[in-house]
Amino acid sequence: MQTHMRSHRFPTALGECALSWENSLVYGFTLPGGDLPAPDAAPQPDWIVALAARVQRHLTGELQDFSDVPYDVALASTFQRNVYRATLAIPPGATRTYGEIAADLSLPPGSARAVAAALGANPWPLLVPCHRIVGADDRMTGFSGPGGIRTKTRLLALEGAQLLSE
Repeated sequence: MQTHMRSHRFPTALGECALSWENSLVYGFTLPGGDLPAPDAAPQPDWIVALAARVQRHLTGELQDFSDVPYDVALASTFQRNVYRATLAIPPGATRTYGEIAADLSLPPGSARAVAAALGANPWPLLVPCHRIVGADDRMTGFSGPGGIRTKTRLLALEGAQLLSE
């Protein structure tokens, strides 16, 4: 059966976002300022409209848990899936370091960079909350999403995370 990628662009308190999906799996998520897919004129399925509404609520401070989203995990390697699963377990307002995620996954010392690389390839930023992963000593590092560290800090502040300033 031939399928095609669908997309849904929608406004949020931080700007326009987009969800991309195929069949019943979320293929990608685009934060404001990112390269948004072309608008899809076809009617959106109810589950996509509901997910977009959850994103909108999250970005106004009504925090959501996106661990139940049907992600297209075939896009990710086994290692990336493990990192994403560990990241999904971090509640809003909390942060973990790359090294802590590596330790959670029983990876050898020095694996923080591999965790960072996996999160840098995350096709679902915000939904798989890679913004909640910080560098050693709670430093704001490594956010490949649009707006970089500024967006990461903004998302963490929205979630009520305790942020350190230098």
